Order: sequence, then C-alpha cells, then structure tokens
Amino acid sequence: MPADLPSSKLEKNIPVDYQRLSWTSRLARDYSHAFDKVADYYSSPPNLNGNWSNIIKARQSARPDTAVSDVLEKQLSERQAPAAALAAVRKFRHQESVAVVTGQQAGLFGGPLFTFLKALTAIKLARQLADKYRTPVVPVFWVDGEDHDLEEIAHCSILDTSLALHKTTLPLDEQKGVPASLIRLDDTIASTISSLEANLSPTEFTEQLINDLKNTYQPGVRLVESFARWLDQLFGHHGLVVYDASDVAMKPFVQGLFMEELKCPGQTSRLAANAGAKLESSGYRAQVVPAQDAVALFRIDGTRQAIKVAGDHFRIEDQTLTADEMFTELQHNPSSFSPNVLLRPLTQDVLFPTIAYVSGPNELGYLGQLRQVYKAFKVPMPVIYPRATVTVVNTATLKFLDRYKVDFSELQAQDDSLLNTLIASQIPTEVEQALKGTEQAITERLDTLSNVVQAIDITLAGTVKSTRGRMEKDLRNLRTKIIQAAKRRDETLRRQFNRARSQTFPNGDPQERAVSGVYFLNKYGPAFIDRLFEDLPIDPGDHWLLNI
Repeated sequence: MPADLPSSKLEKNIPVDYQRLSWTSRLARDYSHAFDKVADYYSSPPNLNGNWSNIIKARQSARPDTAVSDVLEKQLSERQAPAAALAAVRKFRHQESVAVVTGQQAGLFGGPLFTFLKALTAIKLARQLADKYRTPVVPVFWVDGEDHDLEEIAHCSILDTSLALHKTTLPLDEQKGVPASLIRLDDTIASTISSLEANLSPTEFTEQLINDLKNTYQPGVRLVESFARWLDQLFGHHGLVVYDASDVAMKPFVQGLFMEELKCPGQTSRLAANAGAKLESSGYRAQVVPAQDAVALFRIDGTRQAIKVAGDHFRIEDQTLTADEMFTELQHNPSSFSPNVLLRPLTQDVLFPTIAYVSGPNELGYLGQLRQVYKAFKVPMPVIYPRATVTVVNTATLKFLDRYKVDFSELQAQDDSLLNTLIASQIPTEVEQALKGTEQAITERLDTLSNVVQAIDITLAGTVKSTRGRMEKDLRNLRTKIIQAAKRRDETLRRQFNRARSQTFPNGDPQERAVSGVYFLNKYGPAFIDRLFEDLPIDPGDHWLLNI
C-alpha cells in the first residue's frame, strides 16, 4: 500500500486530561495518575522512568523455550509477512532479547481503532525501551484466535456519508460457540466487503483499500488468519510480530502451565476472586468474578467448553472425568486445551519473555486481579502499560472547539443542551440584556405587589405567586422561541456542532471504540498508519486529539 499523505507532521496534538473523561474508570485514572493507590495489584508503575532494568534482567534470566521462535517464524513465513517482522522474530534467538506484548480478538477488518492504537503503542514502547536500555525488544501482537465471542468480532463500524455510524456484519450466527480459529470464510465475505464499500464515503483511497481487503479476506481462509495477514500488512514493516495464539504447534510449550492449573484446580479462580474482592472494597470494580469451582482452562472440541471442579473429579458440560483422565488427555493432546481470561496472560508470558503488556482500560481491571496468580505459578509479571488513547479530528473540528470554547468531553452527550447553550451565546447582547432586565423588573414589581396586597387580603399573596410562575414560564417560552429562531438563523453552527459530535462520539461512544480502523484508512490513505506511528504520544495519563 503506497504512502499518499503529505509529508508534513500533524498540525496539532492536543492533550485532554484523562481524569476528566466520563467514560474512564477510577482504576484506570488512578493507575496512570496515582499509582500508589493500586500498587498492591501490579508489578511496577508504567512510566518509562520505572524499574525497567531489573524487569529486563529478570526476563532475560527466565527465557522461554528457544523452539518458540521456530514456530513463530514458520507462522509469519507462511503468511508472507514483511521482512521487518521476520527479522524481529529472529531477534528472539538472542539470549538478551525481550518482548512488549499486546493483543486483541480477531475483529472484522482489523476491528475498532483501538486495535491499531494497541499495535502502535507496543511498537513505539518497544523501540523506546530498546534505545534506552540497549537491548533487543520485540513488539508482539497476540491474536486471541480461540475467543468465541463472535458477536463482538463479526462486525465493522464506520461513519457513512452522512456521518451516521453504520455497522457491517459478517454472518456467523450458525457458528455460535465455535472458537474464531475454527471458522473459515465462505462466499459471504465478498458481499460483506461490498456492503462495507457501499457505505464508505468514496475517496481516492477507497479502491485500493477494498482490493487489499479482498486479497486478505478470501473464501476458504480462516477468519483469524485473515486478521493476522491484515495486521501484517498494516504494521509488519514496523517490525510488529503478529502471533496467532490458536497455533496448535505452540501448545506443547505451555503444557506444563496447563498441567499445574489442573493439579491445583480452582486456585487461579480463588486468587483472582480474592483480589477482585479487595479491589471492590477499595472502591474499584472487579472486572472478572470467577466461580469458585472454575478451572482457568477450556477444552476445545468443536466448541469451547468450560472445565469445572467436581470434588476429586472434573466436569465438562454433562461429562465427568477423573483427574488422571484429564492429565492423560492433556499429555496426549495439549491442543485440545485453551486458557481462559485469567490464565491467558500467563500463557503469553510463558511463551514470550514479556517485560510489558500494552492493555486497554478493561484489561487493566482483570490484570489487576492476577498478581498473586503470577506468583503462584512463578512467572514474572510484566509491567502493564496503558495503550495510547486518542480521538482523530480534522482542522474544522479543532477550529469549532476553539472558536466556541467547547470542552471536547462535552460533545459526548447526545442531547442538544450544549448546542442550545452555544446558540444562546450567539444571541445579540441587547436581546439577552432585555430578557434579563424584564425578568428582574417582573421579580421586583411582583415582590412589591405581594407585600402590598397582603394588607387587603392575605390570600392574595398566593395569587401573586401563581401569577409569577405563569409569567416566568412565559418568559422561558419566549427565550426558547428566541433560541429556536437563532437555530434557524445559524444553521452553520448547527452543522459544525453535529459534525464534530458525530466524528468524536458516534452515538455517544468514544470514537476509538466505536469506529473501525478501516474508516480512517479510507479517509486518509495507507500512510495513516505511518503518520500515527510518527506522531502518536504513548505516555500514560492523557487522551489526545490528533489532527490529520
């Protein structure tokens, strides 16, 4: 995909204090701004001036099996990943190499913009740490291929020509409960891409984008593989190693971890539940509330099946197995087991020499429940590094915010209260003064009248009060009519407001969660990735308005 954007840098990167944003959690805010409050739940603070030297040395001395690199290289070679990605894989053969890992489900056509932000944060953090500590640091994107939340991954949302949020969905209803890794695309992928194209605003980049998607998402190819290929194409030239976590060739390397989980059934769930209860008592929200009888593993048998403790046995749906039967199955067929959300991070860190995991705000919650789990399995817990959080805006939106002194976060509300306030502020001063003068005069005259009439009949005070209410209501109605007249007069302001709100908070949701990355590739071209890579701030603690 050629670079098409002009070479100039983004005109403005405007920070927005993360603590002021209504959609952020208290845990996420304290993690970046008051780490001492949450230090009991994590291994180290996320700032780049932290204890990175010791963290790097700890991982260099507890390295994974070197054969992991062989499986990784085979994966990338088969996908024909860019040379830079293959070169990054080979760095793992060096004893001093470590990893910065991030990950996500295989969202359709790359998923929401935050998927791109995770990948770029991992790449940039890896480079910064490599430069500062003079050691090879490899960025890895973990594709959670065994996830079975198909409703979440089967759609792609973009802003259409009218700036309405439009969802394109890949029909997967008949595959409910099936892990994404087992799903192969069929002929419906062609109509799904066509539906996406029909709702994109045509640009000079649309034709190439659609052709790239058609070449990547093809009938017969696994959904997870298509996602991995797409990330290879977008980020591989920056050295990102995209790993399909459903690769059965990797399961023997985590067989020991899975065996420990089976030999101490329920331990992971209990430790995570205890940490969750402590979080709740401190005023935070526990992201995961595991059942006490839950084993932190699934069995894969066409669908993903939960494993539960049943006394001295294990229960999988309506089947009961002895401990020896479970151990034997794991020994002979490790590929039939998969970690759940609590064991997945440890699986990742057994396979890779992870020094940092780039997380989203929701992941930050359940990772905070795992410190004692890491300790129990004797796996070094990495630094949890919050991904960059941004809203991509154009110059027109920035001018609108600046001209009318609008706080960016106020655009999230989906009513017209802010718009009415803005329009009211545009009413000529003499009109506003006249309204206020009338309101004040009525108040003063009626106060006087109320005092006077009580000498005639004390009950008339109530009549004066009700009269005041009617007059105040009439004045409010008059003010509303004036504002409505101003709305009709100032349609430009209304259009600017609606466009800014639709772009930044589609349907009230933050842009990075609601809008898919392909929308921006269509709007700005393939160089969108390189421009983000160049200018994306990754220091935790701020949300950024990025102007392209």
